[in-house]
Amino acid sequence: MDGFHGTLIRVDLSEETHRREALPDELLQRTLGGRGLAVELLLRHIPPGADPLGPDNCVVIAGGAATGSPVWGSCRHGIYAKSPLTGLFAESYSGGTVAERLAGAGVDAVLIQGRAQKPVWIEIGEAGVFVHDASDLWGRDTFETEDRVKTWIAKNRPDASRPGVLTIGPAGEKGVAFAVVENDYWRSAGRTGTGAVLGAKKVKAVAFWGHRAKEFADPDLLKRFAKEVAREGRENPGVKAYKTMGTSMLVDVLNEAGGFPTRYWHQGRANHREGINAAALHERCDVKPHACLKCFMACGRLSTVKAGRHKGLVVEGPEFETIYAFGGLCEVAHIEEIAYLNDLCDRLGLDTITAGNLVGFTIEAVRRGVVDYVIDYGQVDRMAALLEDMASRRGIGDVLARGIRHAAAQWGLEDLAVHVKGMEPAGYDPRLLKGMGLAYGTSDRGACHLRATFYKPELSGLVDPEMIRGKAKVFCEWEDRLTLFDTLILCRFYRDLYQWDSLAEILRGTVGLDLDTEGMRRVAGRIKDQIRRFNIREGLTAQDDRLPVRFHTEPLPETGKVISPEQMENMLQEYYRERGWDENGVPPAP
Repeated sequence: MDGFHGTLIRVDLSEETHRREALPDELLQRTLGGRGLAVELLLRHIPPGADPLGPDNCVVIAGGAATGSPVWGSCRHGIYAKSPLTGLFAESYSGGTVAERLAGAGVDAVLIQGRAQKPVWIEIGEAGVFVHDASDLWGRDTFETEDRVKTWIAKNRPDASRPGVLTIGPAGEKGVAFAVVENDYWRSAGRTGTGAVLGAKKVKAVAFWGHRAKEFADPDLLKRFAKEVAREGRENPGVKAYKTMGTSMLVDVLNEAGGFPTRYWHQGRANHREGINAAALHERCDVKPHACLKCFMACGRLSTVKAGRHKGLVVEGPEFETIYAFGGLCEVAHIEEIAYLNDLCDRLGLDTITAGNLVGFTIEAVRRGVVDYVIDYGQVDRMAALLEDMASRRGIGDVLARGIRHAAAQWGLEDLAVHVKGMEPAGYDPRLLKGMGLAYGTSDRGACHLRATFYKPELSGLVDPEMIRGKAKVFCEWEDRLTLFDTLILCRFYRDLYQWDSLAEILRGTVGLDLDTEGMRRVAGRIKDQIRRFNIREGLTAQDDRLPVRFHTEPLPETGKVISPEQMENMLQEYYRERGWDENGVPPAP
């Protein structure tokens, strides 16, 4: 089928085998790769009730129909499994270079099964598939691991130029439930703990290289489309804003609105925001815009700390979510210190959103006298020590390494803990932005801002944040469109440029399908249904779509706002109806 190589690489580590398998055109046309293909593979290859850290779990690494095309924002890959953090569908995406190398290797997806007897790294390239001993890499951080794998390939594969390398850090090796998969140093498939799944399989790294090109249905259309998008993008206000300030600009936006989660979700504004906002980042660091391949937006901030105890530290970021997690929830008052914690998480292989939430949760537990540990708000070095404890699973770090649900149960603080399905929300308070409450509740992978990025229309005034009736209908359209993004696989920051008509053009140019909006929404709906079926199979109930009790009972002090149980229930039931599910959120039989 156009837009794909039609190839799956299947690696069975227990059997020490690997083989290429053909992906049928019917399957590719129905799923369009990416998220759609991944859920079909997981349903087929993971037994119901499998231990997420056991050999029966699988990892899928995939591109989409747009991977390897001229389409801007298409240089992204997805990683999928059963999550050790939530026990449900795991998905996480990352930009950088890996997706292009995956396509260059002549591969659409990789399925990793079983468990190796010793640490390994997997090489997938035009020379074939090789499983290498990684004993010398085990215990090393993500940066050093990436460097060593690239050096080995440069020395031993003279035909391989610029490989893409996925790595895990010590946290993934130890099975920390929120361990990430890193690439290009600072790019992270961050959420849901896929790094722990690779670690449980003893996989330290996966490398891709090659020069194979896909065949697309209409290459000329794709070239024209890319040229037009670039022309339009030059004058787009959103593009200019991201290129100038990056995601850190949201610190001021959310503080002004009163929805910037602060002091472990007790406040909606940070009094110290001038020390952690975009202006502070650009004043205190030497910042250069940094882009993925095939991106003119360059939202990344390649930041070098100018002065102080972290002078010379280089990190891409910190992004808004990391600033919220440490600067907001943990009240770290200086952007340089957030950059330091960001760098530590990257090297250890920890998700910064969950890590910051857990640090804030621990601070509250200590303040309540429940936990004996020396830490408080703003204490950066104590936070760094706690991150090290999590990654090494030492002391209370071992409790936290299992995730927020486990820690809350162990410490008797379930009413304090903020999470949905075992995963913490991003930096948009649903007491202020009611649609984000629906987003967090219904997200397949646990509380997530990216499934629909619904903070954008609510913050911009396109959708009234207080609206309840009719909100799910609008939300579902956003979610369907971004489900197509994760199937093709495209960057979220092109959401304003790629409306339904643009997605239709991308589909015509890549796979040759001519779908109208309803046709595309049917594809997205089928994918949503399949993921819901996977989650229900793994024990999900409608109760798991509810929000933490604190969002109902603890008003934001700045605005007095809550999201009531009735408001949430009304949106949920409307959402289920829009999806064609029953009142318990169960989709019809396929």
